[in-house]
Amino acid sequence: MTKYSIQKPQLDYLGLASLQFKYQLSVPELVEEAIKNGEGTLADSGALAIDTGKFKGRSPKDRFVVSDEVTNDTVWWGDINIKISTQHFDSLYQKMLAYLTDKEVYVRDAYACADKTYSTSIRVITEYAFQNIFANNLFLRYGNEELPAQPEWTIIAIPSFLANPQTDGTRQENFSILNFSKKIILIGGTAYTGEIKKGIFSVLNFVLPEQRNTLSMHCSANVGKDGDSAVFFGLSGTGKTTLSADPNRALVGDDEHGWGEDSIFNFEGGCYAKCVDLTAEKEPQIFNAIKFGALLENINYFPASRTVDFSNIEKTENTRVAYPMHHIDNALEPSIAPIPKNIFFLTADAFGVLPPISKLTPGQAMFHFISGYTAKVAGTETGVTEPQLTFSACFGKAFLPLHPTAYAKLLGEKMKKHQVNVWLVNTGWSGGPFGVGSRMKLSYTRAMITAALNGALENVAFSQHPVFGLAMPNTCDNVPSEVLNPRNTWSNPQHYDTKANELAQAFLDNFKDFEEFADEEMKKGMPKLAEIIV
Repeated sequence: MTKYSIQKPQLDYLGLASLQFKYQLSVPELVEEAIKNGEGTLADSGALAIDTGKFKGRSPKDRFVVSDEVTNDTVWWGDINIKISTQHFDSLYQKMLAYLTDKEVYVRDAYACADKTYSTSIRVITEYAFQNIFANNLFLRYGNEELPAQPEWTIIAIPSFLANPQTDGTRQENFSILNFSKKIILIGGTAYTGEIKKGIFSVLNFVLPEQRNTLSMHCSANVGKDGDSAVFFGLSGTGKTTLSADPNRALVGDDEHGWGEDSIFNFEGGCYAKCVDLTAEKEPQIFNAIKFGALLENINYFPASRTVDFSNIEKTENTRVAYPMHHIDNALEPSIAPIPKNIFFLTADAFGVLPPISKLTPGQAMFHFISGYTAKVAGTETGVTEPQLTFSACFGKAFLPLHPTAYAKLLGEKMKKHQVNVWLVNTGWSGGPFGVGSRMKLSYTRAMITAALNGALENVAFSQHPVFGLAMPNTCDNVPSEVLNPRNTWSNPQHYDTKANELAQAFLDNFKDFEEFADEEMKKGMPKLAEIIV
């Protein structure tokens, strides 16, 4: 493709009129810069491999939101959205500008939201070339159109700049700060690139629901040949990536989407996938996407080679790869699809209580959306084998500037308006809890999702779960009928009833944090403890 002329922008609006920077470099140019700067090495796949240093993941306790007239009465303040004053932001900002005066950095213009009706322009200023590659891969890329003179949002990410907690209002030297009035994100003290991605996701989670009546979603999405879109919510370990990757359906995106008036659309232009234990057999799409232009983070090589050992977690279990969407063969570009017909809430219930698939009413959908439940099995190396309950509001609590009920209400409204089916899918245990029962067969889960997608479950009889009130299909093609009602799979039904009440109580206890702002329809979706007859 012919290189077109690019006019370097002015950075006066940031107070950086004299900043030395390299603008909108191509990926090959950025890779050359990274190698020249000693930022990383090339794996034998062609991907650039880098180390993010001290931080190998996000630091949620060091993420702040400026408290001012825009945010004071709208943001859900607490341990997710931590206040910082305008004065501290302004002081820290000036210190960062002064710090940059003798540095040369990389500047990239990109945007978020594939549907141009909702798009947000972004300027990313990074200290390292590899951060700029990440921004190129994860955000949407401009083509030959004219680039904005001044973007809506600016991210300044300088890992070597450290805050002084005693004077800067931070907890420690690293920080990520969102200023919704000035539309600036400051990131310092950490080179972990996920802070860049999730900073903009948090911005969209505030702006789109508040100003555009658009539901922002932490989910994957795909679409069939007939335009039947599907959305998959789920926390880590529930199968979200695996189940949304379907050779018969185009991938809209794997992590962040919006649901507007007449479309769902990807916020991003790429994927940021976990790499731990990655193999070509288990995840062929991700494995094959790791080629030149992709960015590998915190991986290790096999000795005396440039071949990645994806099983090696000496640096971190959170090894990652960032690549553009076009590295995926069946990716939809532009990544815009029709209103979804089906939504799947994926949970890996290690208690073996929840049905393998059930259909939710709008009230139940809102309740389970707010709950964002899964269960993680404790690591065997500690000797702990009891499952650990995990609740994350809207399946992405860490990135929600608004109260979770705001997103749940939007979901309920859109679900009813467009007559969308919402399904709760348990990819966890059946026949008993972890240690007694067995993990639900992937072939069964795929068969149930296929039946939901093709409408095969529309005309079957359903039974109601006695505690959670969920509608469970009595039959499903290619799935044994006895599997569909979890109580029938336990050798002792009374033990099942006890465990169902235990899980229901955990849901109720978790919901107390949100009940004050929940409406009556949401509350109708709550489980009801059953009397156990011995």
